[in-house]
Amino acid sequence: MATKLPSSGSVPEGQIPGCDTSGMILVHRIFRWLYGQLPQLVREVRAGDLDRAAIVGDYARLDFFALHLHHETEDTVLWDRLAARDPACVAHVDQMRAQHAEVGRQLARIEPQLAPWVASADAGLRDAFAGDIEVLRDTLFGHLGQEEQDILPVAGSVLSQQEWDQLEAHTRATLMARRKELPKDVMSLQLGLLLASVPEADREDWFRANVPAPIRVLYLLLMKRRYNRAMRELYPDRPVPAMV
Repeated sequence: MATKLPSSGSVPEGQIPGCDTSGMILVHRIFRWLYGQLPQLVREVRAGDLDRAAIVGDYARLDFFALHLHHETEDTVLWDRLAARDPACVAHVDQMRAQHAEVGRQLARIEPQLAPWVASADAGLRDAFAGDIEVLRDTLFGHLGQEEQDILPVAGSVLSQQEWDQLEAHTRATLMARRKELPKDVMSLQLGLLLASVPEADREDWFRANVPAPIRVLYLLLMKRRYNRAMRELYPDRPVPAMV
């Protein structure tokens, strides 16, 4: 269970209200891409193809982990603060919490299906798994759109940049704490997907403005190759679908 940060009806001393929430749009773009593509990737696995089922299954597991982490971060950092800071937002916050709970229920139904399908590459298990992911996709897409419409404008007005940055800090701390459970390439995937979520014309400027110089160098020297290798593994027979 997420440990919520203390809520506050006012911005902490020394901070000012107003923050840049545009990074959340990029994160949502990634989730729309991941969950838009995942059902097709699953359905394309031929019955009995254990090797391909294992590859798609590994990425599905990461997709589920990422969604759990994203929602846990918002539950921990965001909702209580917004409700305390802007009472008019309480109804929308309650809707977000209810939608997170529904996504959690759907993930709880989907995740146990992964291992049996990967172990067998059974067509019936595959189709049931993909169908439930499609239901989750539709639920998630509705949630993301409502969050962008009803939550981000309020957060941008009433939270300080330091408070908003705690979302990223919580995500980073959780990834570090659980790094032994995750593939070694997970940071390369994370940064590569973020870059892919930025329109190409803006990508270089975004990279320089948002990624520290040492990480930029590491990405260009190593992480980019790892990301590209992962995409070739996922899409061996066709171009990687565009995210934007």
